[in-house]
Amino acid sequence: MIHVRAEQPDDGAAVRDVNVAAFPTADEADLVDALRVSDGWLPDLSLVAEAGGRLVGHLLLTRIRLVAADGTEQPILSLAPMAVLPDWQGRGVGSALVRAAVVAAGEAGEALIVVLGHPWFYPKFGFRPARPMGIEPPAGWHEEAWMALPLTASGEQLRGRARFSPPFDAF
Repeated sequence: MIHVRAEQPDDGAAVRDVNVAAFPTADEADLVDALRVSDGWLPDLSLVAEAGGRLVGHLLLTRIRLVAADGTEQPILSLAPMAVLPDWQGRGVGSALVRAAVVAAGEAGEALIVVLGHPWFYPKFGFRPARPMGIEPPAGWHEEAWMALPLTASGEQLRGRARFSPPFDAF
């Protein structure tokens, strides 16, 4: 049984371990650490998945900005990274995390989530290509993996270019 909850202060080491195990390098774990001390950090939207008393997955939603053509900025969310221990991949952990993140973001009154992720995975949660919606990625990002999920009617109306917080600059 998979249980998803908000990350607690004493989960930091286990969250790092999951991110290190899930990716070929420690870059994503370093990104999580940097985001944790950034102005984009939203503690209630850092989610962990537990199974059998063990932390097996992590998903992070952080605050970024959508900059409109007139220079105005709207706060939106970025989903990144999501990590699942290799021996738990393909067992529904990632799906449980995404579903819980979408619910938590909606309950928090957030308007829009963007993700640069697998185009075969995220659409089943309602994510769709972001550029046709008028949501531009930072320069150089792969368009086919750039997706958005409006959570509100106002989120459907948002347009602009995503501006990520400084910890993402390394990616």
